[in-house]
Amino acid sequence: MADKGLREVIAADTKLSDINGEQGTLSYVGYEIQDLAEHSTFEEVVYLLHHLELPTGPELEGVAASLANQRDLHPFQVQLMRTLAEQTSPMSMLRTSVSAASAFDPDGWDESADAQARKALRLVAKTASLITTYHRLRTGMEAVTPNPALPHAADFLWMLHGTEPDPEDARVLDITFVLYADHTMNASTFTARIVASTLADMFSAITAAIGTLKGPLHGGANEEAMKSFEEVGKPENAEAYVRDRLERHEKIFGFGHAVYKTYDPRARVLKRLSKEACERAGKTHLHEIAEAIEKATFEQKGLYPNVDFYAAAVFHVLGIPTDLMTPVFAAARMAGWTAHVREQYADNKVIRPGSRYVGPTQQKWVPLEERS
Repeated sequence: MADKGLREVIAADTKLSDINGEQGTLSYVGYEIQDLAEHSTFEEVVYLLHHLELPTGPELEGVAASLANQRDLHPFQVQLMRTLAEQTSPMSMLRTSVSAASAFDPDGWDESADAQARKALRLVAKTASLITTYHRLRTGMEAVTPNPALPHAADFLWMLHGTEPDPEDARVLDITFVLYADHTMNASTFTARIVASTLADMFSAITAAIGTLKGPLHGGANEEAMKSFEEVGKPENAEAYVRDRLERHEKIFGFGHAVYKTYDPRARVLKRLSKEACERAGKTHLHEIAEAIEKATFEQKGLYPNVDFYAAAVFHVLGIPTDLMTPVFAAARMAGWTAHVREQYADNKVIRPGSRYVGPTQQKWVPLEERS
């Protein structure tokens, strides 16, 4: 029988990220995720994933300036946002808007390696603006002009809320972006590499990746985790909530992982960030509910939280609406998606796996009038 989930299939060699599921480790280009979360920034991780080395001071300034100066949207994109905001879900908006962005990219149909590098940075930069513009327009507010003086995560909060972000909040979001930036051969990254392997353009590959993340078996767990916090209401309800869902054979969102057999290293960092951010926002009850659900789930099912569980609490206290949590995941993962697409282009062979036929054989043709 075929391995339907391709769990044991190695589909590509990559220098970008690595997971040890047994030990619960994740690294980008050999750097452990805990070290990057503590010491690095999203801009630095973008450079790392695209250049396979940490930047020097001038190189970091260059990538930061490139992102900062390319967050503005074309007027047509803003008009498209107005139309989409009226009737489209956030992930559908993002998929459509990224596809449309190809029409306004200054590198056009230039598919050279240098052009691909520029397109990648523009996609990382503009995704934040697409999400925040959409949200403000759908809630009856005008879009906020990007502030190039702010780092990427801080500018996201500025464009979302229209107020100067608290430095601590900006740092929390920056760390969360670092944690979400890449994660080896997940479904959306694999999709992006498949599309890139046909030598389709960068925007086609990324549009397909967003469409894949839209599926509830890949994206959306952070949104569902937030809904579970609200449903539980208080920590003492967590044990019964988990027991009830398990008895009905329903998922506990934000738990378990296809690769990690122990605690997701990103969840360890986010648990700490959740506690600190909730305390600062005066919402300690939210973190306490999350911890109670974690405890009950481990005791009753033996599952550990994944990256999406505590990220939900973090996003909530930063004022990110629940239905924008998966698009924000995409905004961070854009760094990894685009790096994987470029890596695929650089050493390419079209991805065309085989299949095993399991249908009927040796059938005889029956004329239409003789079929019953």
